[in-house]
Amino acid sequence: MGLLESPFNSLLCMLLGISFTVWFTLLLVFIVVPAIFGLSFGIRTLYMKVLLKVFEWATLRIERGAKEKKHLLYKPNTNGIIAKKPTSLEEELKEIRRNGSGRDLDGSSPTFAVSDIFYFCRRGVESIVDDEVTKRFTAEELESWNLLTRSNYNFQHISARLTALWGLGLLIRYCCLLPLRLTLAITGVTLLVVFTTIIGFLPNGRMKNFLSEKVHLMCYRICVRALTAIITYHHSENKPKNGGICVANHTSPIDVIILASDGCYAMVGQTHGGLMGIIQRSMVKACPHIWFERSEIKDRHLVAKRLSDHVEDKNKLPILIFPEGTCINNTSVMMFKKGSFEIASTIYPVAIKYDPRFGEAFWNSSKFGMVSYLLRMMSSWAIVCSVWYLPPMSRQEGEDAVQFANRVKAAIARQGGLVDLLWDGGLKRSKVKDTFKEEQQKLYSKILSWLL
Repeated sequence: MGLLESPFNSLLCMLLGISFTVWFTLLLVFIVVPAIFGLSFGIRTLYMKVLLKVFEWATLRIERGAKEKKHLLYKPNTNGIIAKKPTSLEEELKEIRRNGSGRDLDGSSPTFAVSDIFYFCRRGVESIVDDEVTKRFTAEELESWNLLTRSNYNFQHISARLTALWGLGLLIRYCCLLPLRLTLAITGVTLLVVFTTIIGFLPNGRMKNFLSEKVHLMCYRICVRALTAIITYHHSENKPKNGGICVANHTSPIDVIILASDGCYAMVGQTHGGLMGIIQRSMVKACPHIWFERSEIKDRHLVAKRLSDHVEDKNKLPILIFPEGTCINNTSVMMFKKGSFEIASTIYPVAIKYDPRFGEAFWNSSKFGMVSYLLRMMSSWAIVCSVWYLPPMSRQEGEDAVQFANRVKAAIARQGGLVDLLWDGGLKRSKVKDTFKEEQQKLYSKILSWLL
């Protein structure tokens, strides 16, 4: 019995050894080495084109099945918002009174018209039906189906053939892509921790900075491949320069990886414990990242001082900041916090736009924890996005930090095809500020004082 088990065990060990060798060789040749030199064999692009063909066929099959069964298909609004011409409260009240009783708001007729109430009623109903704020904190609904049951309300209209295709896609994503991506993610993070720790022992100088940049780029590119990310960078001549501040719209924690795989940045954030803390401590040894303790992050003067000191040194990497302060679902850009615009007179804006057809990059932190979010990302088909480096923008004469922030935000929204909103992204977890309510009350009082 022992003699029979010995050859079997030897054969099993040999097969496992061969499998591991083949796996490691493929990983090294097709992913790690290209990541070091920033090369691509075009496999991901071909993969994306094949997926698009499959998605188109699946969507047409759903629509045909719905027509045969006489079911209505759900059609989401473009960008998740009902388009309407922006007008002021005064202009709309003038129009209502002009069409209703013939009176205007020029003071010639002080009598209050009942039709004035219609404006407030209509705006209240519009706020309920088409709330342009809270819908920015949920994933965007797709018009087409990408074989992910979480992405489209129409997926129940499926034929047996399409169901089999969905099952095959499930096996591919969870049995093939997910293990490969986990392997790449672990490889990238491990190399980042090990190499940055080693580089941290080198004396400060050009050699240390050179090696640090190469290691960061290599590890981030491996992590990008762990998401099967297909990224198109535009206008690279506008990439942020040392000693500057780079600001971008914020959709996901992977925004950092997307940008850092094309250039090195100094990160800003709060210190953490556990695995994230280990990564932070190793990174800061090789590169001057800016980490704050929990007690320090609320001290605006201390934060501004450390950021200003970093920006003044033109030999240090540009700082990467997401002024929205929270993740938005990539249909819009919300209010930019003014802090980073008070520090630097020159800002390097970057617009990031994801293609949700291959996988939803938006992180709904109130619904998913970090682990479950990363699992959803790694079990998606791919992450496809475009990055635009906009020309540097400087504060104009007489322009304060808030005006400067709004101008930069508008440029990012325009380039990325996003809706430019004035609302604070902090409304995801908090109520409307009393100051904003008071401003609206004063405006209403002013208009009503003209009516009476």
